[in-house]
Amino acid sequence: MAASSRSALSLPAWDTSRIWGRHLVFVAKFLCSATAAVRPSGAQQLAEKLRAQKQEQKAKEREVPRDPVQRRVQELKRYTQQLQNVHPNVLSKALKRGILYQDNNLVVINKPYGLPVHGGPGVKSCITDILPILAKMLYGHKAEPLHLCHRLDKETTGVMVLARDKGMAHRVQDFFKTRQVAKKYWAICVGVPVHSAGMIDIPIIEKEVQGQQQHHKMTLAPNYRMENGKTMKVRPNRHAHVAVTQYRVLSSTLSCALLELQPFTGVKHQLRVHLAFGLGCPVLGDHKYSDWNKLAPQKLSVGILKRLGLEKAKTRYLPLHLHAQQLILPPLGSESQELNLFCKLPKFFVRSLSHLRLEIPEKD
Repeated sequence: MAASSRSALSLPAWDTSRIWGRHLVFVAKFLCSATAAVRPSGAQQLAEKLRAQKQEQKAKEREVPRDPVQRRVQELKRYTQQLQNVHPNVLSKALKRGILYQDNNLVVINKPYGLPVHGGPGVKSCITDILPILAKMLYGHKAEPLHLCHRLDKETTGVMVLARDKGMAHRVQDFFKTRQVAKKYWAICVGVPVHSAGMIDIPIIEKEVQGQQQHHKMTLAPNYRMENGKTMKVRPNRHAHVAVTQYRVLSSTLSCALLELQPFTGVKHQLRVHLAFGLGCPVLGDHKYSDWNKLAPQKLSVGILKRLGLEKAKTRYLPLHLHAQQLILPPLGSESQELNLFCKLPKFFVRSLSHLRLEIPEKD
């Protein structure tokens, strides 16, 4: 028995090494598989990194800036985003509270910043959608929807006229078409016009902009051009629209100005195009017409950024400083006097004036 057990235990050296070798290979494979199970893959690491960066960005956006202008810019950004998610009833109540004038024929509202007039891609809330609700709030459940008499850009604030019935709406629309409505806008522009007052009479046409990001813009289509130092008349473009704007400087500094604008025509984006491409003084916050070749945040000088207390990276959130301040309508129906409609400047506009050291004339 002793001999047999001794023979069983005394194996050749090569058999022993082979057994241990197999055992070590098995253990190594087990450890590798266990490590692979614990260690995340490259895709998982990338996903976690992106998730952490996104959470960090959200945390920064939630932070309340110390500077009041930065805080106001952040509020306006959040406000325009929230406008698209506001319930129509809530939005109607807000417009009702801001009514500027109301009678048996018309309702005049103070159009807020960032609210489009018409629907479109990506638009959840617009003025046309809430006209039936606003009419019921003002005149009862049997009232027919209010009707638009004209339109304002999404970013433009101020006086907007609505009519109670189609007949009155057509009548007011005819006043606009036949240029019987006196309109006054206020705008803060980047730069100062060479002349303190003047008339811009340059047709406007819509063109496609070629480049990395193809898009359409309104632009100038002048009837004259310079050739060898002489002014030459050219053939008018049959697709261009007649556009006439009168302007005057109300207040100015070395880098910006407050303008009063009176458009005698109603071409799409007329004021913005005439200021940007006609005077070379784009509206503050106009990220579309400050540069012809591309769609990018408006470039502002270091001086303007410093006065506004605004970081260069935050200029994309700067609102358009264009306000429909006054409309004067001809007499309607039995009315013997014209209707003078006036709307105060929004708070962000007033604050920008203060920071840029632009003064509002006392008589205005």
